[in-house]
Amino acid sequence: MNHDSYDRDYLADILKTTKTIALLGASPNPGRPSNQVMGFLLSRGYTVFPVNPGQAGKEILGQTVYATLADVPQPVDMVDVFRAAEFLDGVVDEALALETPPKVIWGQLSVRDDKAAAKAEAAGVKVVMNHCPAIEIPRLLG
Repeated sequence: MNHDSYDRDYLADILKTTKTIALLGASPNPGRPSNQVMGFLLSRGYTVFPVNPGQAGKEILGQTVYATLADVPQPVDMVDVFRAAEFLDGVVDEALALETPPKVIWGQLSVRDDKAAAKAEAAGVKVVMNHCPAIEIPRLLG
């Protein structure tokens, strides 16, 4: 897939069918984008599992934080990645190793690795990169 631009229907379908999200790189700091996006996703009815090894066992926005994707207590539809682009390949490996891999791996703004995306897509996982669901939801779903 060409990740330079995405069809509106592709993004809208992902956002409509996603119910559970593992937010990788979640921060307890209200000034951080990951915290703000997590709050937005929660306010829109998504179930969000924050993942951050440095915060594991604590809470962010009332949600228990997990150290790794494998620690999240249920399968998730999407992994939303707030990590630097060079870590995306490892995130894909971690996601694909799950008993039930996510349907989508979503790289936040500036998070792009085409080789990692190709690996995920070869395993049947949809990929979005360099986009933010908190921008796309109001634009596409109102």
